[in-house]
Amino acid sequence: MPYILFKTGIGYHSIIVQAAFYVTVGLFTFITPVALHFITKGYVVRLYHNSVTDTYTAITYSVFLAEKKTVFHQSDVTIPGVSKMFTTFYAKNSSMLINPMLFLDTSDYKHLLGYDKPFAFDAEEFDNSDKDR
Repeated sequence: MPYILFKTGIGYHSIIVQAAFYVTVGLFTFITPVALHFITKGYVVRLYHNSVTDTYTAITYSVFLAEKKTVFHQSDVTIPGVSKMFTTFYAKNSSMLINPMLFLDTSDYKHLLGYDKPFAFDAEEFDNSDKDR
């Protein structure tokens, strides 16, 4: 047998060692793609905006690479209070990850996340939230 096969574990004559080797290789072969999908399932591949109804359609991929459409309104978007690694926002309880650098117009990105809404910095809101804790 070739030298490389002896070093990988296939060259052993024991059936138990060969079975353990094939099980290990099989687990890495099938577990890795599933784990990667679990981590990146919310990555938005394409995002469409209907300006008439102000709805968005986010296209993501399923485990079997089928396109999954999520239609949501801007009012359905919530920003997580604490920044999460693979989540930019939540839309209808689905975490979505988008790349802000891919937006040609930054006003679209600001409108999607609600950053274009008027902002009032009221100290009373913070006082009430501290008392609730």
